[in-house]
Amino acid sequence: MTPLTTTPDVADAPAKAPAKARPSLGSRIAARAGGGAVRVFLVLVGLFWLMPAIGLLISSLRAPSDINASGWWKVFTAPAQLTADNYTRLLENGTITNSLLSTVMITVPSTVLVVVIGSLAAYAFAWLDFPGRDWWFLGVVALLVVPVQVALVPVAKLFGAIGIFETTFGVIIFHVSFGLPFAIFLLRNFFAEIPRELLEAARLDGAGELRLFTRVVMPLGGPAIASLGIFQFLWVWNDMLVALIFADSKNPPITVALQQQVRQFGNNIDVLAPGAFVSMIIPLAVFFAFQRQFVSGVMAGAVK
Repeated sequence: MTPLTTTPDVADAPAKAPAKARPSLGSRIAARAGGGAVRVFLVLVGLFWLMPAIGLLISSLRAPSDINASGWWKVFTAPAQLTADNYTRLLENGTITNSLLSTVMITVPSTVLVVVIGSLAAYAFAWLDFPGRDWWFLGVVALLVVPVQVALVPVAKLFGAIGIFETTFGVIIFHVSFGLPFAIFLLRNFFAEIPRELLEAARLDGAGELRLFTRVVMPLGGPAIASLGIFQFLWVWNDMLVALIFADSKNPPITVALQQQVRQFGNNIDVLAPGAFVSMIIPLAVFFAFQRQFVSGVMAGAVK
């Protein structure tokens, strides 16, 4: 008899490891981009981008004689140059303080009115049925492409005819009018993504449209509303063109007041530097205060 030979079972054989795919060039670059060297480079880029703001801050804390004698970087070798006298003189300058108050009186109502009116209009375009809704919304979108410069002369004539030219109320009306198209477009697209079932459930519970808007839509649209508020606040606060034409020349906003100080007293850097820094730091403080809501709104809009 011939001896029986057993063949090895295929299942008992060790499995051959699959060949490891070589990472692509893009994946290798992406893996190295998270290294420490790249982070240090990005930090240096950020510091370089902040250099003008840092220079303005240091200049606002130096005496005019020191500013005229050397650059702001000299303060690192002579820190005794730093002083708060410039800000003391700034608070004693009635033109600058009144212009800051005027800027607040223009910016806050312009921001609040755009947010409130834009939210109500966006809710109507998103969830209410009325004749010509889509055509009205197309008209709002078309207003986005109208530049501000086109409306300056006709609006100035209109404001002069009704008696609100060179008034705070006229500047507010102008900013609200040109801020609403973007506000409605932004919030309408965000509100339209709210699940219909959620709104129907609230209606079944007896909620009217106003209560539905305040209790359901507004809390869900908080990130988008915060983003809109930040955009509108920054735009109105930093505006100079509209303020230069429509604001009261005797009590202008801070942007126009600083421009007038440069034109009239070209060497008063002790007022210009702290005034410019205060004008810059206030909108930055508003942005950082609502930074989390702003990022949430931007990311939600990107995902949707």
